[in-house]
Amino acid sequence: MQQSVVPELAHTDTRPMHWLATATAVAGVVALSSFIQPGSAKAAQPAANSDPKPAAATAAPPSTTGVDFPLDCGPVKEKVVKKTTGDLDGDGRPETVAVVHCDSAMGTPPDGVYVLTQAADATAPRVVATLVDPKDRFTVTDFTVAAGSVTATLLGYSSDDVPSCCPDVKTAAKWRWNGHAFVRSTPVAAHSV
Repeated sequence: MQQSVVPELAHTDTRPMHWLATATAVAGVVALSSFIQPGSAKAAQPAANSDPKPAAATAAPPSTTGVDFPLDCGPVKEKVVKKTTGDLDGDGRPETVAVVHCDSAMGTPPDGVYVLTQAADATAPRVVATLVDPKDRFTVTDFTVAAGSVTATLLGYSSDDVPSCCPDVKTAAKWRWNGHAFVRSTPVAAHSV
């Protein structure tokens, strides 16, 4: 047998005292860790002087079902042909904007555009604004609500002599709530057909 060049190391020979010292050290670390706990996790820290406020419940937009639109259709029914929603007045509650016309079997009936709202304690929505009156004989296309504004393309007639089948005027329109009423503007790209 060949002798090792390196002398025997003292720690390679374990004794009961070595195991006792190791066990005592591990027990000390475990005991100490039970007293030191990290703080509770938070997704976002509130500002120093702010009171936490509950998040507002998201309100459902008003439905068009059962709404009495200011539209005279005689013996035929009203038809909601397009609708979209958005918060138009900045109160945190969505409004519904609906394009409605009489459900006529022939021709192209003129459209009306109406804004609906529903108070938190109300049982039914109500019409609060008429953006396009059917009496003006417009057909509404490219209808959207975005960034607190309602935009649409209105197809109309330059005179009463133009047949209802063939609108000859195309106008872009935009409505925005000013705090008291919806104000209509014509975007820069407005043009005639």
